[in-house]
Amino acid sequence: MWKGNSPAGSQGTAMEGTGGDLGGQRNWGPEDAPGLLARASLTMLPWPLPLASSALTLLLGALTSLFLWYCYRLGSQDMEALGAGSRAGGVRGGPVGCSEAGGSSPRGPGEPGEGPRTEGLVSRRLRAYARRYSWAGMGRVRRAAQGGPGPGGGPGVLGIQRPGLLFLPDLPSAPFVPRDAQRHDVELLESSFPAILRDFGAVSWDFSGTTPPPRGWSPPLAPGCYQLLLYQGGRCQPSNCRRCPGAYRALRGLRSFMSANTFGNAGFSVLLPGARLEGRCGPTNARVRCHLGLKIPPGCELVVGGEPQCWAEGHCLLVDDSFLHTVAHNGSPEDGPRVVFIVDLWHPNVAGAERQALDFVFAPDP
Repeated sequence: MWKGNSPAGSQGTAMEGTGGDLGGQRNWGPEDAPGLLARASLTMLPWPLPLASSALTLLLGALTSLFLWYCYRLGSQDMEALGAGSRAGGVRGGPVGCSEAGGSSPRGPGEPGEGPRTEGLVSRRLRAYARRYSWAGMGRVRRAAQGGPGPGGGPGVLGIQRPGLLFLPDLPSAPFVPRDAQRHDVELLESSFPAILRDFGAVSWDFSGTTPPPRGWSPPLAPGCYQLLLYQGGRCQPSNCRRCPGAYRALRGLRSFMSANTFGNAGFSVLLPGARLEGRCGPTNARVRCHLGLKIPPGCELVVGGEPQCWAEGHCLLVDDSFLHTVAHNGSPEDGPRVVFIVDLWHPNVAGAERQALDFVFAPDP
């Protein structure tokens, strides 16, 4: 037992009162150790805890406010860049036109699409994409958004490749693309040929031009050219898809269909005897148009980049429509219309990260 100088009568009250009692002199025993430790803890801990808790709460509140402000600013900048498209008429793949026409009207040599206004809008949207995701793998897309020159430093290969809106540099360029480049989608469409042909029979009409086109068919955008689209500018056309279940099912199974991009279209294209579409270029070289022949009478011709080709019923033809191309039906009225089912696919050499960025930049208007 420890001996202290305090009076014996204070032994019962030494642990009573405030912290000053701990320093008092008395007789202490081993049985008093737990009480001493508890009183010491109570003496040292109570006052700093509320202060530390308040400081931590203030710090967390400040960090949360900074994070919310950053998210607001980032979202505001993204929406400003995306909303500029609506105020300026949007970034579009151009009017669809007749399917072979590539959605672009004829241009004179060297005309750079829609000029600096469109290039600036594409750059703003691409910067908004990079802020949200990353610049990784965006070298070619970035050069395209800045309006880089065509292959060879000029407007196109010998002036015959002139995409009207977006030229993605360093893509292999050829008027006709090998079937193996999109083997899965080509084989799927060709295996769906009977179902797609039945769908066309269900929505077909006489194409005489004496009566307005039936529901779902576009007015003739060029003499003798009609179309019924299941996807137009990256947007599904629900009523037409319901009327063509076999074609819609085939589209849903494709791996490289541009279904969420204003450059993406799919549907039936009809060309009447005597009709001809002269010298046109599509809006971009980032896509490949797949033509599935449904009804191909004699005298039909497709010339792309100076190379003639012809369709075959039940078979696909892959075309880079950013090349100057001409379509003609030179047959007689008795031969009937030429009918193809056209689907816009990604160019096989456009990487996945580039596709995602271009889908963001050229997303259909909400």
